[in-house]
Amino acid sequence: MYNVVVIGGGIVGLASALKIKEKNPNYKVAVVEKERTIAQHQTGHNSGVIHSGLYYKPGSFKAQNCVDGYQMLLDFCNEEGIPYELTGKVVVATRETQLDALNTLHERGMANGLRDIKKLTAEELKEYEPHVAGVSGLYVPQTGIIDYKLVADKYAEKFKHFGGEIFSSNKLMSFKEERGFIHVHTENERLTTRVVVNCSGLYTDKIAKLTGAKIDFKIVPFRGEYYKIKPEKEHLVKNLIYPVPDPNFPFLGVHFTRHIDGGIEAGPNAVLAFAREGYKKSQINMKELLGTLFYPGFMRVAYKYWKTGFGEMYRSYSKGAFTRALQELIPEIQKRDLVKGGAGVRAQACDRKGGLIDDFLVVEHDKFINVGNAPSPAATSSLAIGERVAQMAIERLK
Repeated sequence: MYNVVVIGGGIVGLASALKIKEKNPNYKVAVVEKERTIAQHQTGHNSGVIHSGLYYKPGSFKAQNCVDGYQMLLDFCNEEGIPYELTGKVVVATRETQLDALNTLHERGMANGLRDIKKLTAEELKEYEPHVAGVSGLYVPQTGIIDYKLVADKYAEKFKHFGGEIFSSNKLMSFKEERGFIHVHTENERLTTRVVVNCSGLYTDKIAKLTGAKIDFKIVPFRGEYYKIKPEKEHLVKNLIYPVPDPNFPFLGVHFTRHIDGGIEAGPNAVLAFAREGYKKSQINMKELLGTLFYPGFMRVAYKYWKTGFGEMYRSYSKGAFTRALQELIPEIQKRDLVKGGAGVRAQACDRKGGLIDDFLVVEHDKFINVGNAPSPAATSSLAIGERVAQMAIERLK
């Protein structure tokens, strides 16, 4: 008999489970994970950036949880000896038409408490990133780099130290409510609990429906593909270089990221994945793909963003086009300087009206708590999200 069962062993699920145990060590808490090991999907394919809270609408859950979670993450890493580096980043306006958007970012950052960010002239940009081409920029010192798989591993280690249990290789099959309790049926186990927390990432909508929650969104998987910069050209990038986000597209655009364990990645793009765990173009799940294509909300998204989406897809198949996008930031980068890197799949919630839900979304229902939308910066925000989820779970247990 458990007080809480968490579905999903990614960084948000593990942070939620850890926070519940920290708040009440006497609670029996279990995490159920379908893979053999934890953090195999969004967490394990993360770009490894500690986000500062620059982009998010002031007052939104994203802004609040990112700013709070940022400090909680750094404190946790300092306590547990997890390596990270606050490198800072530059956001680069490559055209005069981007200056208004750059100013908006500056205002948002200040509103979210980032007091040391500063506007840069074209000449000042060169002091931070000598090979960048831009008309203006923004320096954000709070941004950093980390390995989120290591963070998730430490969450799991501490959770188990406090008496928590992790059931891996246990794909969820169904729930059954009986006499005020919930029976959680997996491939290999039947766990009885009072509260269920759904942190299943790419399958969170499907599992939310199994709980009986009335949800008005669907998870649409977007693959982000990367190239690695050859070692002899890594000198072109000192730290992190981002473009001004395109207001007509809900993703950040291709950028340059230095990794904590060495090397520099360029990307990602954002293309529709043909399977929820479709890390390669060749991975196709026809049932999942058709479910996405014929969802009314996605049809509206496709209609609204078709031109930008087509460009993203073209860059996915054309290394030359991908290189040209990167050359807007660093003109010296050449096609021959790039080698194929990895890819991740982002779980993006889309509502029936065609809105790509921008904020974190939690749907509560009876004895169930569904983390419905937790895209970037969820890894940075994981402990803050976990804190909030833990409070919700404890309220239900009372």
